[in-house]
Amino acid sequence: MEDKKPTLQESAMRYGTAMGIFWTLKFVLFPMGMENPLLLTLFFFLTLAVPFIGYFLTRKYRNEECGGAITFSRAFMFVIFMYLFATLFVTIAHYIYFRFMDNGYIVSSYESMLSQFDTIATTEEMRASIEQFKEALKMVGDLSPIEISMQLISQNIFYCSLIAIPTAFFVKRKPQTEQS
Repeated sequence: MEDKKPTLQESAMRYGTAMGIFWTLKFVLFPMGMENPLLLTLFFFLTLAVPFIGYFLTRKYRNEECGGAITFSRAFMFVIFMYLFATLFVTIAHYIYFRFMDNGYIVSSYESMLSQFDTIATTEEMRASIEQFKEALKMVGDLSPIEISMQLISQNIFYCSLIAIPTAFFVKRKPQTEQS
């Protein structure tokens, strides 16, 4: 029997699951980072690493499952699907966290940070900005866990679709032609 190559969607699902696990482990650092700045810094740097990891996974897909050649459009679709599956994976973690664990912890942590900034604000413009942030936090605090999760899905899809363009551009490669 022939070995059947996985489809683009199957591969994107597999790589997207790996990326989703990475995002979930990264997300765990965020609430812990509210108390420990080192963990929040680690979360930030791991977030910056996401496009590079996406590039390496897409390059691995190109080399292992596409025979070393891939068009821009195929690479773009792979990256979009990979990030979509990663988003679906991490959304489950987001929902579980905000539904059962958070209890307003993140919003109250930000509110206490803003209160500290409010005490050292030196200009009226700074105080007005802090008040705007407080109003925005109040709106976020009023969201249900499912609304927060849906908001995070839309943000992930938006940013990842932007990341997909340069990733596909750098990963694309024409097939090697044999010379006689």
